[in-house]
Amino acid sequence: MPDVRDNPTAVVFDIGRVIIQWQLRYLFEKLIEDRAELDWFLANVVTEQWHHQHDEGRPLSEMVPERIAEYPDHADLIRAYATRFAETYPEHVPGTLDIIARLKTHGVPLFGLSNFGADFWDEFYTGQPVFDGFGDIVVSGHEKIAKPDPAIYAIAEARFGLPPEQLLFIDDKAENIEAAIARGWHGHVFTDAANLEADLRTRGLLT
Repeated sequence: MPDVRDNPTAVVFDIGRVIIQWQLRYLFEKLIEDRAELDWFLANVVTEQWHHQHDEGRPLSEMVPERIAEYPDHADLIRAYATRFAETYPEHVPGTLDIIARLKTHGVPLFGLSNFGADFWDEFYTGQPVFDGFGDIVVSGHEKIAKPDPAIYAIAEARFGLPPEQLLFIDDKAENIEAAIARGWHGHVFTDAANLEADLRTRGLLT
């Protein structure tokens, strides 16, 4: 068991696949009936790699027309990505909201650090009361820098007003956690709420 003196005092949450279930498939499986066609579309047209450009700060006003020019036969589906993005995150990850509520009860400072497009952020945020009480949330689309770039962790440290050794970062991607640890943060690669709860107990953040 780690020395409690080395434990973090604040928790920083990623959002997608940690707090909310997020998949582009959730939207497009409603719009493309054929499974093979759906798989091809998600692998070639509206891909996570292409979407990541928006996380990095490119506006939809550039991305969508450019993609339609490349795939004109899929214009309506590409536009649906921009207009129906809320359907890509239909529900919360089981158990995470309860953990956040308990951390709040314990008085643990909470923050967010997410790769999330600026054009989608306001609609998402206003529908998520879970973030009430969060000290701050750093959004990649606003900063035009995305994880795992070390610069976004530096921005978070400055915004949160805490040294790296006091921060525990929870993210579903190992490379994002590795980047945080390289700066002196603590890290937890999220798989499910049960493992997260056990880790938080070990670190003395939950009882």
